[in-house]
Amino acid sequence: MKFSTSREELLKPIQLIIGAVERRQTMPILSNLLLRNVDGNLVITATDLELELSATLAVAVEGDDITVPGRKFLDICKSLSESNEIKFSSVGEKAEVRAGKSRFSLATLPANDFPLVDALEIEDSVLVAKEDLLRLMEQTSFAMAQQDVRYYLNGLLFETQAATLRSVATDGHRLALSSVELASEGNERQVIVPRKAVGELMRILNAHNDSINIALSGNHLLAKIGDIRFVTKLIDGKFPDYQRVVPQNHQYIAVVDREVAKASLMRASILSNEKYRGIRLSFSNNTLIIQAHNPEQEEAQDEIEIEYNGPEIEIGFNVSYLLDVLNILNTNDVHFYLQDSNNSLLIQTPTTDQAQFVVMPMRL
Repeated sequence: MKFSTSREELLKPIQLIIGAVERRQTMPILSNLLLRNVDGNLVITATDLELELSATLAVAVEGDDITVPGRKFLDICKSLSESNEIKFSSVGEKAEVRAGKSRFSLATLPANDFPLVDALEIEDSVLVAKEDLLRLMEQTSFAMAQQDVRYYLNGLLFETQAATLRSVATDGHRLALSSVELASEGNERQVIVPRKAVGELMRILNAHNDSINIALSGNHLLAKIGDIRFVTKLIDGKFPDYQRVVPQNHQYIAVVDREVAKASLMRASILSNEKYRGIRLSFSNNTLIIQAHNPEQEEAQDEIEIEYNGPEIEIGFNVSYLLDVLNILNTNDVHFYLQDSNNSLLIQTPTTDQAQFVVMPMRL
C-alpha cells in the first residue's frame, strides 16, 4: 500500500475511530487498524469485535490492504508537526511512515486476518438530527448500569413509536428518559446499545454537524455520520417496562432553583457516608432542608427556599443521583414531583415532559 496526505487529514479520523481499539487484547490483530483501498480511497477501520468504526478519506491510495498497530500509528501522527505531509508505504511485513526528516518502521499483520462485520441486511432506518440524538444520549446515558449481572441494563434503550424516538436508561435505582419527535413515522422497535458504543457514538457526534442516519439489521445498529461508519452489536435482552416505573399521579410539586439546589446538595454531601452517599430531604412550607451524616458522627445541614405548599415530607436519596440529573439539565428551575416518604421522586423541567428522571428513595 502507498499513499501520501497531510498530517491533519489523517490524524482527525484516526482519533475518531481509535476508541474501538482496546489497549489489552487477546487477539493481536484487534490492536491494529485496517487500511483498505476502496475504489481508490483510503478507508481506515478499527474493531473490538463488538464495535466497528470506519473512516473514509478522500486520499488517493495504491496497492493492497494492510494493518498497522493502531495506537502507535496514532501517536506517530500526533507527534508530527501540523505542516507535515505524511508518506505511507508498505513492503512485505513492514510499513514505513515518513514525514520531513522523520522515519518510522512499523510491524504489520495480514489484512485478511482482520475481522470485519459481514454485509448487513437493513430492516429499519431512522433519520435524526445530530443535536436531537446527542441530547437524547446526554440526558439518559448517565443512568446506565456498569457491569450489572442484568446485562440488559448495561446499555441504552432506543425505542421508536410512531414519529417518536426515545432513549431510556436505568441501573435499577434511577431512571432517565428522553424523547424527540421525528420528521416521519417508522416501525415500532426497541434496541439496546452497549455502554461503550454509546460513549463512542457521543464522541463522534460531538465532532460532526451532519444529520444521522440510523439503520437496524438483525442484532446490529449502523449509523452514518459524515465520513464515519459506526456499527455495533446490540444487547440481546428484554429491557424492563420503564413506563411502570415513571410515577403518574404525584400530588405535590416543589419548584426548585437548579443552581441553588446543586450548591446546597454539594455542600451537604461533603459529610455524607462515602459509600452510600445518603442525604435526607425535608420538604415543608416553601423550605427544603438538606441533611447528611456519616459513621464518624459528623453532620451537615443546609436550607434553601423553594416553592412548595404540600405537607411535610422527609425522604432519603443518594445525593450523587440527584446531582447527576441537575448537572445535565440547563433550565433555571426544575420541578420535583412528590408523593410521600416511600415513593420515587420524579424530576422534570417546567417547559417540557420530553425528559423525565426518576430517583428511588433510600432508607437512612
